[in-house]
Amino acid sequence: MNKNIGILGSGAVAKALGAGFIKHGYNVMLGTTNPAKLSEWKEKNPSAQIDSFEDTAKFGHIVVIAVKGHAAIDVVKTAGIANIAGKTVIDTTNPIDETKQPANGVLNYFTTDKSLLELLQEAAPAAHLVKAFNSIGSQLMVNPNFAEKPTMFICGNNDDAKKEVNEILDLFGFEVEDSGKANAGRAVEALCILWCIPGFAQNRWVHAFRLMK
Repeated sequence: MNKNIGILGSGAVAKALGAGFIKHGYNVMLGTTNPAKLSEWKEKNPSAQIDSFEDTAKFGHIVVIAVKGHAAIDVVKTAGIANIAGKTVIDTTNPIDETKQPANGVLNYFTTDKSLLELLQEAAPAAHLVKAFNSIGSQLMVNPNFAEKPTMFICGNNDDAKKEVNEILDLFGFEVEDSGKANAGRAVEALCILWCIPGFAQNRWVHAFRLMK
């Protein structure tokens, strides 16, 4: 099994997932335009590699998009559409409109009739995108300590890619709920809005979703 993970991004999500993949025995490369931003993280994770978006996309057997939503499509294009063709691509992004303040704790999104996942899939039609990790805080993305296993909602068009992501999420301590094809991203991305409301309203950011069956 190829265990090379390429993560596009250098923010909190990229660093949390990068450390998590290293913890679970993966080879990790983070792609960034600002390597200095990752210097402290690299000291704590010396086995990780830091490189460009393009080389990171080439490196990863699985590629993770871990940038702000408004930058996601441009970053994927910079990384190279051909470099992620045929690969499982984990999309952690949410289409948050950062020009507007949350109204009564409710985030604004810049998407309308399509999810950001769908827009990314249209931009990279040969990539196998799977939405995941978008409905929980970065500090809880790797083996969170809850009384019960939290649920991670995923969606995407390729079943084999979803199986790969399911295996990762199991390692990372989540129960997986497959919500369907890429158009289900409209519902899965909306979970971020719901997840953030207690944070904005009560400064409560340590929680997760669980689907009771």
